[in-house]
Amino acid sequence: MSTATRTHPRGPLFHRLVTTALATALAGLGLMTPAAGAATTATGPATDTLRQQADAVQRTGTVGVLARSTSPQGVRHATAGVSDRRTGRAPHPDDKFRIASATKTFVSTVVLQLAGEGRLSLDDTVEDLLPGVVSGNGNDGSRITVRQLLNHTSGLFNYTADFPVLSDAAAFRAGRFDTWTDTRLVALAMRHAPNSAPGTRWEYSNTNYTLAGMIIERTTGRSWQHEVTRRVIRPLGLRDTYAPVTHPGIPGRHMKGYSAFGGSTPIDVTLFNPSGAGAAGGMISTTGDLTRFYSALMKGRLLGPAQLAEMKRTVRAAELDDVWPGARYGLGLMRVDLTCGGGYYGHAGDIPGYMTRDGVSEDGRHVVVVEATGDGSAPDLGTMRAVNTLIDQQLCATGRR
Repeated sequence: MSTATRTHPRGPLFHRLVTTALATALAGLGLMTPAAGAATTATGPATDTLRQQADAVQRTGTVGVLARSTSPQGVRHATAGVSDRRTGRAPHPDDKFRIASATKTFVSTVVLQLAGEGRLSLDDTVEDLLPGVVSGNGNDGSRITVRQLLNHTSGLFNYTADFPVLSDAAAFRAGRFDTWTDTRLVALAMRHAPNSAPGTRWEYSNTNYTLAGMIIERTTGRSWQHEVTRRVIRPLGLRDTYAPVTHPGIPGRHMKGYSAFGGSTPIDVTLFNPSGAGAAGGMISTTGDLTRFYSALMKGRLLGPAQLAEMKRTVRAAELDDVWPGARYGLGLMRVDLTCGGGYYGHAGDIPGYMTRDGVSEDGRHVVVVEATGDGSAPDLGTMRAVNTLIDQQLCATGRR
């Protein structure tokens, strides 16, 4: 994230667009096949270009930047800034970081696997699967389907808009180590009337994915963290990816996060109990592991053809237009147009201190992942556009479509 001090009343976890009304805080086959280009590290002019692009992102006010561009021609890395302000340590391509709402793609993948196994249907209602959980103040789980949770058309209030731990420095200091249950997080949303009738409009809400995590647990008898680990992380060999429950640290070498929470002095926000983000944004990963995940997903190694088609079935997400013109949203997956024609998939993620962006071609052969640390509570519009330009140019240069 940048060190920008702008805020947005909706809260973090995905992204907060500072000039729009975006409502955010912002069993496969052949799973062990390496990600595209994973065996070769490329050098030369293209690597120099990536380095220049990473520098451009860092100049917008971020603390540290990691960029990885992977194609059949090889893997390119670039870093900028520092990973730790106190020590001045430079970022390393294998540094871990909080991926925030990119977690949603992992969670949606598990829900779609369960659908493919016949254990639930995308047309099941929340009331069918979680009786009595979504009710009160006009909220009615019998009118909301699993599909509407996953594509953000449920109309449910975004709980992070009523969660000061992620938007206020004093509240963060006081509550950063608190443990939150999914039931308590959903209860925050149930204190509010829905924003719209189910299925009538797209509006980003972290509540949707808290409920998706609860549905995974109700269906399997095991937590979403367990199922993501068992079904995705281990089969793909994602050795630096974690779905923690309450542990506040990031294991091993990692990028430190900093946030000003709308003020003028950023603080170190690296330590945070991830239960406050949960299935909406609590995971940790690296640029390399995210590359492997998104490549495998697009190549059909995690979902059957019918389920992958459902994931890529999008609705218009006009609230994102200031940053991603023409953006559409599927089931835990965005689709963004490329300036050179065609488009890419991925999922953005923001949480105080960390901004994650990724883009993958539809065939899974070209993947770009960027991490920028800084004020993750309110990423600067210039930072977001610089990162999106990097992804667009990298995918266009490698014949992305």
